[in-house]
Amino acid sequence: MKKDPKGGVKMGERPIKKWKISNWEIAVWSNKRKNNGEELEFKTATLSRSYMKKDENIWRSEIINFRRSDIIKMQALLDRTRDFLFLTEGGE
Repeated sequence: MKKDPKGGVKMGERPIKKWKISNWEIAVWSNKRKNNGEELEFKTATLSRSYMKKDENIWRSEIINFRRSDIIKMQALLDRTRDFLFLTEGGE
């Protein structure tokens, strides 16, 4: 286990689960943190999108970290974006 700079303890280097579609990937991580002397376990996720710049031959990644409580907010924003892009005039 590794120490987290925020005082927590990471359980391991590898995610406990991963899903990938095309150049998008979500990984779920198990984490531990001490709170009032009690060790608590919680899960976080990382969303990443890989891409290659036109003028370079190097793969890069954009990464977004989020917690379980963020999923419903992200889904609501994605739903609104989908509706706008697909159900309004001028959308592709």
